[in-house]
Amino acid sequence: MIINSLLDTDLYKLTMMQSALHQFPTVEVEYEFRCRNEAVWTEEIVSRIRSQINAWCGLRFTPEELDYLRTIRFFKKDFVDFLKFYQPNKNHVRVYFENNELKIKVKGPWYLTILFEVPVLAIVNEVYFMDHSRSNSSLWKDGWARIDNKYDIAEEKGFSFADFGTRRRFSFYWQDACIQTMKKLPNFIGTSNVYFAKKYNLKPVGTMAHEYIMVGQGLENVSLRNSQKAMLQSWVDEYRGDLGIALSDTLGIDAFLKDFDLYFAKLYDGLRHDSGDPYEWAKKVIKHYRKLGINPKTKTLVFSDGLTFEKAAEISNDGIAEISNVRFGIGTNLTNDFEEITPLQIVMKITECNGNPVAKISDSPGKGMCKDNIFLIYLKETFSIN
Repeated sequence: MIINSLLDTDLYKLTMMQSALHQFPTVEVEYEFRCRNEAVWTEEIVSRIRSQINAWCGLRFTPEELDYLRTIRFFKKDFVDFLKFYQPNKNHVRVYFENNELKIKVKGPWYLTILFEVPVLAIVNEVYFMDHSRSNSSLWKDGWARIDNKYDIAEEKGFSFADFGTRRRFSFYWQDACIQTMKKLPNFIGTSNVYFAKKYNLKPVGTMAHEYIMVGQGLENVSLRNSQKAMLQSWVDEYRGDLGIALSDTLGIDAFLKDFDLYFAKLYDGLRHDSGDPYEWAKKVIKHYRKLGINPKTKTLVFSDGLTFEKAAEISNDGIAEISNVRFGIGTNLTNDFEEITPLQIVMKITECNGNPVAKISDSPGKGMCKDNIFLIYLKETFSIN
């Protein structure tokens, strides 16, 4: 069994789940899987994936895991009590093979389906690369050499970084090995993976995901134009100062900053970059803070878009850190970097909310997602997006 704990997921899935339970208990969503690069799928691979997802659906949170969650101050008692009874429902997920492609759809109440994404993606990755990991000494030799090199770069440059690699990891055991190595560094600030945070007494880190902002587009009691602000406000209402990094690119940075006014800029501790040119993004954000009369040095900028250790070092040395606090979340390049492997660029995004289409509009070509072109046009017109 690939995944043996419901804690083996990213922190933001649990934090968004709590907010969904408390504030959006009637919201229904649909997620769809997408692979952005070329991959070869077979009936056998799809069957293995389906079997592993079904096995994951048999898991429950253990008393020890629930006790751990109670030690995290922003998880509320009623939410942890709810998790006592939570079990993923395999009737919410459909895995099938169609036109030589892997298809995965998850549909149901948001607070009950939100945990599927990360373990499903981790399962897809590990099953897909399973044959590569068997008795392949050259693969492991190369992998360890690369990890040692990343360690040296991080140690020399000293930039603060966290592991964001669960969704696209080569395997559970390789992510474990990567974290065991990096946790020796004083500038390794934690991991998004709650299981490993617990195992190694690390800080669990995370923000919000695109889906959180996207859900606002499908809410019937919120106008589309106010959807970003409504979801930013709901996050503040839920966490009251905790988890203060906002994701800035669900509709692109320009549309985001129009809604990120003085009120939100003061309430949130900083912003996360996840698409587009990182330098242009940083310039826009810093300019925006200054325009609002806020010292950028009092805010944190988190970079997380397809980072390598070399890229993180470059950004950290480019002067941005002198203007603002800078952190890095490194994913695929940490947990799935081998000479013989081309990592899968896989995502699961919400495509519908309450039966209404929703969209992600990215600052990077190819990272947007919407299955309704008419809605996409309307969304762009509403937010004045070119």
